[in-house]
Order: sequence, then structure tokens, then C-alpha cells
Amino acid sequence: MDSKQFRKYAHEMVDWMADYLENIEDLPVRSIKKPGEIIAALPQNPPQQSESMDTIFADFNSLILPGMTHWQHPSFFAYFPANSSYPSVLAEMLTATMGAQCMIWQTSPAAAELEERMMEWIAEMQQLPEGYTGVIQDTASTATLCAILTAREKVSGFDVNENGFTGQKYVVYCSEQTHSSIEKAVKIAGIGSQNLRKIPVDEAFAMRSESLAETISKDKQNGLIPLCVVAACGTTGSTAIDPLEPIGEICKKENVWLHVDAAYAGTAAILPEKRWILNGVELADSYVFNPHKWMFTNFDCTAYYVKDKSALLRTFEILPEYLKTREDNQVNNYRDWGIPLGRRFRALKLWFVIRSFGVDGLRTKLRNHIELADQFRNWIESHPNFQLLAPVPLNTVCFHYAPVGSTLEEQNQWNAQLLEELNSSGKMYLTHTKLNGVYTIRMVIGQTSVDKKHIEEAWQLIQSFSGKV
Repeated sequence: MDSKQFRKYAHEMVDWMADYLENIEDLPVRSIKKPGEIIAALPQNPPQQSESMDTIFADFNSLILPGMTHWQHPSFFAYFPANSSYPSVLAEMLTATMGAQCMIWQTSPAAAELEERMMEWIAEMQQLPEGYTGVIQDTASTATLCAILTAREKVSGFDVNENGFTGQKYVVYCSEQTHSSIEKAVKIAGIGSQNLRKIPVDEAFAMRSESLAETISKDKQNGLIPLCVVAACGTTGSTAIDPLEPIGEICKKENVWLHVDAAYAGTAAILPEKRWILNGVELADSYVFNPHKWMFTNFDCTAYYVKDKSALLRTFEILPEYLKTREDNQVNNYRDWGIPLGRRFRALKLWFVIRSFGVDGLRTKLRNHIELADQFRNWIESHPNFQLLAPVPLNTVCFHYAPVGSTLEEQNQWNAQLLEELNSSGKMYLTHTKLNGVYTIRMVIGQTSVDKKHIEEAWQLIQSFSGKV
């Protein structure tokens, strides 16, 4: 492909992109393809000769698009959103065109310095305490692994990196509702899932700080070394908010690293009226949230903050001769701030989004989503056959269908069936969790272009389908 052809197809594909986003509501939210159906339609062997972009793009539309679940559909209410926006997409186009590998300052000074400034902007927007230094990671899972590895090295005097484990028995703590990435990080860090303590939660599904204190005390009596507590600011199941202040005081007293995982909910902290969700974050050693979930920035883009930058760098720094540059002592070389050497230019899309929306525009969007969730919660609470199953501090509504006189076993079966019927309709996409053994449908109202009509249509569909299960 030459420059002339590239220009031609680039224009065609930008038109396709605009049409796709304009007409996305005409598509089923969740793909209706069966397992193996797509791969069966793909050639088993690569082509020996060049194929035209017309043919390739036609196959994209006929083979790939029908197999996609449309995360940018305004009736996508599943999981947590992986939000996009027009300015973010434009920035990603520029990033892809430049194809820069931004591992050190010298390989792209603008990428490194823009990232530094974006982390400062976000810290200001969320009123983070002074002393935090930020870096963009790919996901919160990676950031949490970085936190646990840094805690491991700091507690061991950076000995595990040098000599491996020599009999230390470290323990990590989180709530029963914390994300699965915590257990994965504990495994990868060599601590072992048997040394992960899942602390009981209260009626709002938040960690019981008194149970945490008791568990840490018991582990110390048994000769174990409390290493890290992961507190959730917005659990995956119900967006429960762990009490950061008492947890932080316990960690301070016991000299335990505190990592705050606000992957989804952290974006809400840019709202002055929701800043309370981070009360106590000043006691944390590290903090993470994902602009790629609820801040209209394309996946992947995770904001990770630490108090002790030197501990982070000492955990990950490797300096072979071929990576040394004369500017090393004057700049941030972000290859040393996490696991991968190679780094994408993620800061550009964040810059585009914040400037395009403005802080006020971001706040307006978030408030609208929270108001819509409050409306949906009211509908659930006022209906005799539906039940709210968790508090709604933000924009996730946990509910189930519970006709008067039905048993829990019947309700669990009916709600599983209801969820599948709703998702198979192509009109909306929801996911579930279990809270206290109850099959729970989650409604997350946070997609970039969601509006009141989409919530009203979803509620009508839920009521209609519930009468058929």
C-alpha cells in the first residue's frame, strides 16, 4: 500500500467509524454468534499473495463486525464500561499513526512530559494529597501487581528481587468483594493464594475494619508478615466503598502497605459532592483508577499513584548499557515505573479528552449518569416484584426479580433466565454477580452516550421479560 492508497482507505474508514458510532443503536448490543462460528469462517492458512484492502475491509464487515459486542452502545449496562469518546478516538488515531515506543524520555520527550503533566492534572481534579506521584499503567490489574511487588520489596529490604524468597511468609488482605485481580497478583508475586486473606464485609458489602485488625493480629501471632492491604473504593459486584480512614489507621499502626483500588469508581472523585469516596486516601501508599472505564478515554489507560517513588523505581529499575542516556538524571524514564519495558503513548488521548470536555463537561456527564441510576433505583424500589440488593452510592444498581411468595431458589433460577433472555434480545446487555448467595443482576449506567430514553426502554424490557420467566 502506498501513500495515495493509504489516504483513500483512511478517509473511507473514518467515514465508517463516524457511521458506526452514529448508527450503533441499530446493532445488537451483544454478539449473537455461537462459539466456533467465526473461526470456522476464517481461512485456515494465511494468503500467499497480497489481497486488496477492498476485500479485507469487506471481510471485516461481514465476518468480524457481527462477532463484536458493542461496548459503545448506549444500552451496554454490563460489567463496567470501557468508555470511548470522539476526542479519545482521534487521539488514538494519531498515536497509531506515529507508532512511537515511549519507553524512555529520549525515545519521545513529549510522551514522557505530557504523561507527567496529565498525572498532575488528574491529581488536582481529584484533590489527591500532596506527595503522590503518578504514572500511566495499562490496567488496574497491572497497577495492583506493581503495588504488591513494591510492598514486597520494601518490607524485605529489596532482598526478594535479589535473592528470591528465603522463608518469608507474607500475607495480603482484601475484602470478600474485592476484584479477582488481587488474587492473581498475589500468585504472580510469589506470595501464594493461600496467603490472601479475604476479610468479611458489612451489610453494605464494605470491608469490616475491625475484622481486618483481628486478622492481622492473628497472623502476626502465628509468625506471618502482614505485607499489604488492598482496599476497594467501588467493588466490582456492587461498587461498595471500603472505609479508607480506619483501614488506613490500621495499616499505619501495623506498618502495612495500603493500596487503594478505585478502578471504576475513582473517576467520581472529580465531583466535589462525591469526593468523600476517597476520604482517607492520604493514608494510602498507592492508589489506582481507570480513566478508561468512566472518564471517556479509550482502553487502555490507568492512572497509578505512589507516595514513595523511590521504592517503585528500585523495585523495577533495570539499567543495561543500551538504555542509558545522558538525560537519565533529569527526566522520568517511565520504563522503570512498572512491568513492561515498552510503553504506548497513552497520555495523548487523556490530554485530548480532558481538554475537549473540560473538567465541567466531565462532571456534567458523570452527574447525569448518577441521576439516571437514581431514577432506575427508584423504579426498582417502588415495584412490588423487584428488590434492590445493595446501596447505590454511584451508578451501579444491583437488583433481582422477586415475586411475592417465591423462594430464593426460584428467584435465583428466574433471574438467571431473565438475564439470558434480556441479553439474547440484542436490546441491552447486563451481567450478574452473587450477593449473600442471591443471584443479582447488575445495571451499570455509565456508557458515554447513554440517556434517559435508554434507561426507560431498559426498564420496560426488564418488566416485560420478567413476566415470561
